Amino acid sequence: MNINLIVIGKLKEDYLRSACGEYIKRLGRYCTFELHELDECRLSESPSDKEIAAALKKEAEQIKKYAKGMIVPMCIEGKQLSSPELSEKITGAGVSGQSTVTFIIGSSFGLDPEIKDMGAIKLSMSKMTFPHQLARVMLLEQIYRAFQIAEGGKYHK
Repeated sequence: MNINLIVIGKLKEDYLRSACGEYIKRLGRYCTFELHELDECRLSESPSDKEIAAALKKEAEQIKKYAKGMIVPMCIEGKQLSSPELSEKITGAGVSGQSTVTFIIGSSFGLDPEIKDMGAIKLSMSKMTFPHQLARVMLLEQIYRAFQIAEGGKYHK
């Protein structure tokens, strides 16, 4: 199984990089993991809707270069899944012949509709709002938890 994580922007804080690194290391036991950190488009201080849409379109072009397999865009209008349900989606992808699952985290302005439309599932972490950098850690933890659940490991209680 291959897991790709495409993110717009880089982690700025050492503690977040450390947390992500830990989960990526743990995932090595279960899958081949690839992280693609793509550049965020710079916007003016108070961007117009048109400027935001153009930036999202430009980011989408970058994202499409790395998106493959079962696409899972992270977006507020996405479905909220329990950890066991996410585990079922990931293992189900492998059973159905999809050897790669690609999760996508956009910029603070979200994702271009074209990327959302590519999704086999649109996924939301919560109705609450989280910083994008923290969302990356949370998603990695949940992917690791999903593999632990599938294996019957003790991590998920």
